[in-house]
Amino acid sequence: MPSLHMRPALAALHRYAGLLMAGFLIVAGVTGSALAWKDELEAAMLPAVFLAAPPAPDAAPLDALLLRESIAARFPQASVTYAPLSAPPGRSMVFYLRPPGDAPLASDEVFVDPYTGAVLGQRRWGAISQGAINLLPFIERLHYALALGDTGLFIFGLVAIVWTVDCFIGAALTFPARLKKRSPGGKPWLRRWRPSWLLRRHGGSYKLIFDLHRAGGLWLWAMLLVFAWSGVAFNLYGVYAAVMQPLFPHQGAEEAVARHTPSPGPQLDWPAARTQGRLLMHALAQRHAFAIVEENALSYERALGVYSYNVRSSRDVRAHKGLTTVFFDAASGRQLAAWLPTGAASGDTIRSWISALHMASMWGWPFKMFICAMGVLVAGLSVSGVLIWRRKRQGQARAKALIH
Repeated sequence: MPSLHMRPALAALHRYAGLLMAGFLIVAGVTGSALAWKDELEAAMLPAVFLAAPPAPDAAPLDALLLRESIAARFPQASVTYAPLSAPPGRSMVFYLRPPGDAPLASDEVFVDPYTGAVLGQRRWGAISQGAINLLPFIERLHYALALGDTGLFIFGLVAIVWTVDCFIGAALTFPARLKKRSPGGKPWLRRWRPSWLLRRHGGSYKLIFDLHRAGGLWLWAMLLVFAWSGVAFNLYGVYAAVMQPLFPHQGAEEAVARHTPSPGPQLDWPAARTQGRLLMHALAQRHAFAIVEENALSYERALGVYSYNVRSSRDVRAHKGLTTVFFDAASGRQLAAWLPTGAASGDTIRSWISALHMASMWGWPFKMFICAMGVLVAGLSVSGVLIWRRKRQGQARAKALIH
């Protein structure tokens, strides 16, 4: 509970932090509302690219690694180092292309019909000059970096840090002031805090805006903190890790893989790597007592000499594109590390949950609707905060005018 002496300083911090963040959070809120429905919007705008119906009710998709070979042959100027091993029913498969050097490719994503192998479309992710196929990726670039590349990523990361701190400052300002001495018959603390959660019906427009800002921030506080802190994890992972890793254990898989030196000798080809990944994942599932729901992807990191094989398992919180992963040496097949989204280390469990909540990748369309509404409300809280500041500035100006 802030004391009466602390409250003006906290109010000033909250005010200026809010003014600093307002424009960024309005953009992030509005674009985030659209991104909650990213897959649905892309399929509605360009069904010929993003949808792929089976030619017959009993038709089975082609082998994903044969599709990868076909794409590699069609785009010899690129490396196809990622192979999706499954796709949601009725959707095309996405293969990612890497350039051999620093020069960007004309396209880095290729959409393939999993039943016929036909290329349905391609794009360079986020390049709005390519038209409607890149509208949602461009909105995503706006969402996390104002479409300004690494500079925008860094700026938005700083904003996310300020937002995280301001979540606690804003909550503290709603607490009733600490009393020096409890008067006989005085209201208990919770009853004095209760009005902060409510709207005054007959207080005029300014009080209504103030109450909407204060009560809205309280009712949505937990989700606002999830958005803010996960934004730090996405944009400035080093800062996030510096705070979380001393407090919560993590599995260390990324560090183990980053330290790996490529083994000499012939590398496993893609079919052999998939077989090895399946064996390692099955053994991992037995040791840690989880169920494998579906296999998702196989990736090859040439510079490290590492394959990664990931599935969606009962340890995942995402509804699609699971993150349960085994990493193994590309020459010997020896397991280097494994990463479980939940249940292995509390720090990784927290990260998995806040990431999935931020991206609305769980609990189906009802949660997407909630996240969509949250985006609008984040923008609304920023607008209401600016309106409150403006009204106070006008009141102060009128008071000064009356004095003079």
